[in-house]
Amino acid sequence: MDKTGAPMQKMEVEGKQPQPDYGAGLNKRGDSAHQDVESHLVRKSLVDAKGYVRDEREQYDDDGHVQRTGTFWTAASHIITAVIGSGVLSLAWAVMYLGWVAGPLLLIAFAIITWYYSVMLVDAYRYPNVDGPTRNYTYIEAVRRYLGKPYEVCCGLVQYINMFGTGIGYTVTGAISIVAIQRGNCLRATGADPSGTECTYTNNYMIIFFGGLQLILSQIQDFDRLWWLSVLAAVMSFTYSFIGLGLSIAKTAEWKDGHSTGTVDGIQVPGDTTWSDKGWNITVALGSIAFAYSYSYILLEMTDTVKYPENKPMRKAVGVSVAVTTFFYIAVGVFGYAAFGNNNPGTPGNLLAGGGFINPYWLIDLANAAIFIHLLGELPVWTQPLFSFVEQRIFMNFPNAMWMQKDLASFYVPGLGLFRINVFRLLWRSLYVALTTLLAALLPFFNDIVGLLGAVGFWPLTIFFPTQIYMVQNGIQRWSFHWAYLQAISMFCLVVSIAAAVGSVKGIITDAANYAPFQSVQG
Repeated sequence: MDKTGAPMQKMEVEGKQPQPDYGAGLNKRGDSAHQDVESHLVRKSLVDAKGYVRDEREQYDDDGHVQRTGTFWTAASHIITAVIGSGVLSLAWAVMYLGWVAGPLLLIAFAIITWYYSVMLVDAYRYPNVDGPTRNYTYIEAVRRYLGKPYEVCCGLVQYINMFGTGIGYTVTGAISIVAIQRGNCLRATGADPSGTECTYTNNYMIIFFGGLQLILSQIQDFDRLWWLSVLAAVMSFTYSFIGLGLSIAKTAEWKDGHSTGTVDGIQVPGDTTWSDKGWNITVALGSIAFAYSYSYILLEMTDTVKYPENKPMRKAVGVSVAVTTFFYIAVGVFGYAAFGNNNPGTPGNLLAGGGFINPYWLIDLANAAIFIHLLGELPVWTQPLFSFVEQRIFMNFPNAMWMQKDLASFYVPGLGLFRINVFRLLWRSLYVALTTLLAALLPFFNDIVGLLGAVGFWPLTIFFPTQIYMVQNGIQRWSFHWAYLQAISMFCLVVSIAAAVGSVKGIITDAANYAPFQSVQG
């Protein structure tokens, strides 16, 4: 059955999508019913599958969706952009608390878990099975169809709150990257002590600058038009990751005795820290590694951009992207720890700031600029599902309010597609960006709150819902061996989420003690 309730016939010719029979049942309830259905079909022909007004310059797939043109390469770019964030530069700190053995092993373990559950989620794109005729355009649609309405509500709340929080956190981090360039230039020009206060800057101006650029990028209407931004962001993520890795290798080579102060079990007690501090920070380190791979929130939305048949290229994109990501994570984490070791002050929380690398200035500036551009391109990818959710609900519930969809401007860019700006999208997305920018300036420690949101969202969105969908889809019997090991993995990840949430709460309490609104500074 398709979304309209009409029967579907599966096409035998490879590459052809199953097509809905919109004419089925037209004359079964008399002339009045016939007219009602015809009226519905006329309205349907005026909008696409998500409720947007059609444009004659667009091409559409058989389900009414704007034609999907995505490939393995665009899907891989989306995934790498979403997964590899500036958090890669904090993984060396996580390895310091976990040690040479546990650190890399956990990075590999969570890579395997991420790949496994991502494949499950990709298979949930269609209903009622992998080859089913009905597409799930979004994560919550898949949850609703496979698990029911109550699960959909819970999924939507966790998913969209996380997306909103991520928008604020990225705005803060993007601003910090640009201010780090300002501060580096000041230190170079004045010769001031990096630990002093001579080169201190507020982050607020750069927060506003980042928000202003997001006002423009937020108007890109959907995932289908974002592939070029994902490619740019992916290149930037490789850029600063390679810089962090290269500087770590260079510093490691400088050790006179041939080895760093890193140890098998990580930072030492007593000597380097206390048992309580190490315990708290291990929970944060576990969370940092687990969340470093999280991108399932938007995986089905990415899948919906790939042309039919989408399952094989998406599975391949997931495998390649997770493998590439894991290589960078292990390399940066291990060599970063090797570079700084345990000795006071130990491995910094960010290799390019906060006591990390300072020289060469030009290379650090390049890395921070790459972080800024990456976050600028990554944020529209993360928030696109939230934008689409609100717009789809508005357009579907108010189909006669055509003024909201009136195009203020539209233009075709060769190779990129048609870009359209309408009244409602302009107003709603601008207000959203303005709100996230305001909160980023108001709450300078919001990254700790994002860590808490990530801890709360990791288990249900990355593990629980994909597991439940998989068991329904494949008829897994309760108490079978298959069921048992899925539950075991789920419980392990739940413990990690809870531990990371506790560590994040401690960080929020510590930062809130010195909180002052609109007082975000570096120096």
